[in-house]
Amino acid sequence: MTSTDRENHEMTPSDIAFLLADATDEVEIGIAPVQQVMRAGRRRRARRWAVAAVTAVVVAGATGAALAFPELPGGHGNRQGYVAKPPSPPQARHVYDPQRTELARGTYRGKEWHVAVQVWGAPRDEAEADRQFDAMAALGLEPAEARKPADLIGKVSFFATRGWDDNRPQQVMFNTAKDFEDFTGTDLEAAATRLGSGGESSGRLVIGMVAKTARQVTCHWKDGTVTVAEPADGFSAHGTGSAIRPVAGFRTANWFVCTAPAGTSYSTAEVTK
Repeated sequence: MTSTDRENHEMTPSDIAFLLADATDEVEIGIAPVQQVMRAGRRRRARRWAVAAVTAVVVAGATGAALAFPELPGGHGNRQGYVAKPPSPPQARHVYDPQRTELARGTYRGKEWHVAVQVWGAPRDEAEADRQFDAMAALGLEPAEARKPADLIGKVSFFATRGWDDNRPQQVMFNTAKDFEDFTGTDLEAAATRLGSGGESSGRLVIGMVAKTARQVTCHWKDGTVTVAEPADGFSAHGTGSAIRPVAGFRTANWFVCTAPAGTSYSTAEVTK
């Protein structure tokens, strides 16, 4: 049958198959991700869908976007294209209400003392920073090196606080930064404060950070005695208040607390395991 005949007569299925096979001979195609018995036209279509699907998976993994694909061969997909996942709201990022972890608690002069760490998420714009700044101020907190709300944009803040009785908790260790340094090996940072309002408890409470691999911190007191802090879950009424704990939202270190016996105060601390 000539080309003129094909133009003047209705094409049969065998004619279409012949043309597809003829077109395939002119193009070099690599191994297709479908069965070899498929016809060339369907094979090329299948290869296009396979590439689109792989590309979409890579994009989803890199951006966290939620994607919906058009219909795949033989399927019934969503024809609306991809839908980007909306940015998480400030509430989900703990911008206005921080993640709070209690590290230790005990009793001094018949009243309870407690230590906690707050982690505030990074504001993304000035409006979020303004509201976060006010929320911190309402709790009596002052972020490090942030003179105005705009200084908080893109930065995470943490506050380690000590409270006693009904008094407002006071910040002991705190920082505001885009990234916090990872603690490794025997790295340790600590600060000593008092258990309550009395001067005789000064230096009896130590709060600090250690690497997540640390299994034991030994606090040395000026009278030569020591207190050991180890990883702990929950709180015991008969415990010393000394422990190592992870803090929600704080990925670069764990936190520890040591308490000294009456009549002495802080000297040094070290990671001993």
